[in-house]
Amino acid sequence: MIYATLKLLHILSIVVWVGGMVFALFFLRPAALMLEPPQRVRLMHAALQRFFSAVLVAVVLVLVSGVWMMGRVAKETVQAGLSFNMPLNWTLMTVLGLVMMAIFGHLRFALFKRLNKALEASDWSAGGVALASIRTWVAINLTIGVAVIGIAVTMA
Repeated sequence: MIYATLKLLHILSIVVWVGGMVFALFFLRPAALMLEPPQRVRLMHAALQRFFSAVLVAVVLVLVSGVWMMGRVAKETVQAGLSFNMPLNWTLMTVLGLVMMAIFGHLRFALFKRLNKALEASDWSAGGVALASIRTWVAINLTIGVAVIGIAVTMA
């Protein structure tokens, strides 16, 4: 029961993270381009602030649940007298997930800080530059996230 609950939390956290990136890139950003720069920067800042807070929780849940599930399977395997060899798909998902978490850290704690400063200074040009950098890194993270989902589905 605990394993199933953690797996559900793991998957739902990934849905929030990857789904939020899809929404931001393909729906929110294009719609926000209809606004003047001051309104666009304010809107994107407010939306990203909420999204990044949710992703921070999702990252913690993905990390904790993933480590716990791998540890449980390893422990049960060893207790059964067998040796545990982590499957290739788990290794790939773990490595790519850690890369995504590092990129998120850069997004949240470096690039979003630039957007904050631009907003505080009412520097809409700098805000646009910060948003462009955020968009690029979110697109990279989305690509990796889709690859992870592909690995989970095709190598299961």
